[in-house]
Amino acid sequence: MSGSSYVVENATAEQQSAVDDLVKQFLLTDDNLANIIKEFRRRMEEGLAAEGKVLKMIPSYVTRRPDGTETGSYFAIDLGGTNLRVLKVTLDGKGGVKTEQQKFTLTEEAKARTLFDFIAQSVETFLDDRNLRPTGQQPPINMGFTFSYPVQQTSINSGILVQWTKGLNVPGCVGRDVVRLLQDALLRLGLRVKVAALVNDTVGTLLAAAYSEPSSQMGIIFGTGTNAAYYEDISNLAKWKGPNPESGEMVLNMEWGAFDSDEFAFLPFTPHDIKLDRKSINPRKQAYEKMISGMYLGEIARNIVLWLTDQRLLFDGRSSDILNSMWSIDTSYLSSAVTDESPTLSEIQQIIEKTLNVPNSTFADRRIFKIISVLVGERAARLSSVGVVATLTKRPGLLAKPITVGIDGSMYEHFPNFESILSETAAHFIPEAQFKNISFILAKDGSGVGAAITAMLASKAN
Repeated sequence: MSGSSYVVENATAEQQSAVDDLVKQFLLTDDNLANIIKEFRRRMEEGLAAEGKVLKMIPSYVTRRPDGTETGSYFAIDLGGTNLRVLKVTLDGKGGVKTEQQKFTLTEEAKARTLFDFIAQSVETFLDDRNLRPTGQQPPINMGFTFSYPVQQTSINSGILVQWTKGLNVPGCVGRDVVRLLQDALLRLGLRVKVAALVNDTVGTLLAAAYSEPSSQMGIIFGTGTNAAYYEDISNLAKWKGPNPESGEMVLNMEWGAFDSDEFAFLPFTPHDIKLDRKSINPRKQAYEKMISGMYLGEIARNIVLWLTDQRLLFDGRSSDILNSMWSIDTSYLSSAVTDESPTLSEIQQIIEKTLNVPNSTFADRRIFKIISVLVGERAARLSSVGVVATLTKRPGLLAKPITVGIDGSMYEHFPNFESILSETAAHFIPEAQFKNISFILAKDGSGVGAAITAMLASKAN
């Protein structure tokens, strides 16, 4: 939106003044962003040097790159909060993949007690239904295991569970190796399956991209949450105590959603962000994620809407039970509002009056709702470029030739203009000769396809 687009037709002077204040708070200049990029890089260096820093920069033990010519079938287990997927991924040797998958809903008993036996039984069902179970004469199947819970990874196929999140709370697992727990459950069923790789979904996104585009240097998720992984030169990883890999590099899981969570000093916090953080289940954590991710943008917008309503600058001061409930404005409503070009903003009218149950909105109300949606979305896209720029310019030598960045997630794929604003903003901070070498591609299903490709790399290394 250009400056003139923030003028609200038929608004009172007070309404226009409040909108102008919001624009000042949410529009970021290149100077603002340059300062944040500089701090982001400093935090990366800090995380490369020592444990326990805000950006964790976790070694993934993935030290090789696929080249797209590998063939064969590999398997993956993708454990989420409510579902489990088992996949067979067939690599065609030309950068293409074919997947077969089956979904299993976690039972209450699995969530509370028998999780690893439940996973093993699901793998058994998947293999038996397709007549794929290896017999004594056949080599074991190699499987990647995407485990989206905090683990301290200790090798390509071992990791100690730090804590349960997302509604799982299986006793006797924290402090133990989750691969061992799963491997033991598979053995109890007599399955010839080897858990060859423990995978973070962002590392998987990078490898899913790298099989189709071997020039891939970075994998990112811009979705409900956000994170990134990239190939780092091992000589830059001062905290690494293991043997140096043959390739000279390793994929790092950055856990970048935590940026600035300790100081709240560099990101552009508004009172609306502070309120969201204070009322969230994880205050003073994941500060960067809370400004750019799909889970939170609707709630930032809701805080702004209520702030204006309480001053009688929106909806004539009227509210509703729905609007007063946390999380009642979904980020998809902002998407719809941003793209509403109808003469009366009828889509926005529908959201306000039907979905949020606030009666009789005026055209000025709807226009302000649209501006809020645009400001929150554009700020998210511009801030998202911070991590991209800081990470890509970390190894400037690689930008002399074409490189690919694989991105997954609903914000990148579906939020209006997110992709173009992200790319245009990054272009302001990377010299043109280097920027033209960077391709951003959609990399789907890092937690499934990426995990299988990681298992392939691990089995080849062995």
